[in-house]
Amino acid sequence: MSRSIHLATHLSVTELEQRYRAAHEPHERSWWQILWLLARGQTATAIADTTGYNRGWIGQIAKRYNEQGPDAMVNRQRTTSWRAPRMLSAAQQEELRQALVGPTPAGAKRWRARDVADWMAAQLGRPVATQRGWDYLQRLKQSQQVPRPQHALADPEQQETFKKR
Repeated sequence: MSRSIHLATHLSVTELEQRYRAAHEPHERSWWQILWLLARGQTATAIADTTGYNRGWIGQIAKRYNEQGPDAMVNRQRTTSWRAPRMLSAAQQEELRQALVGPTPAGAKRWRARDVADWMAAQLGRPVATQRGWDYLQRLKQSQQVPRPQHALADPEQQETFKKR
């Protein structure tokens, strides 16, 4: 016979059922259902058969609920941002946008990713990879738009007759 998992009395059985029925996020809804079924006295094996979760995970959910309470029943994948913060603040991005309008530090016609990375390194006081310069060129919509090269021996009259009308 399986042991039943006991829950701390953070919420009553009725409140657990209400949280289960009110949950919108799918994982959280399943976790509240598991807690509700545990509070009603069902074993982890019976709940595993009902919900499709394994007994070990059911135990982990109950452990988290017992230790941290109802506030711990939140899907952390949705609430935690794993994205690193931007290298440049909004003010620095605007400053870069203004700098991109003017000439490059090297005196070239167009800003390159390396030029932007060097500008960022001077602003931030640390090295910046060329890729980050390219990323900010793209973010600020500064693409290198140049006409397509033409062959040295191209005949403009023949090209005109070849074009579709």
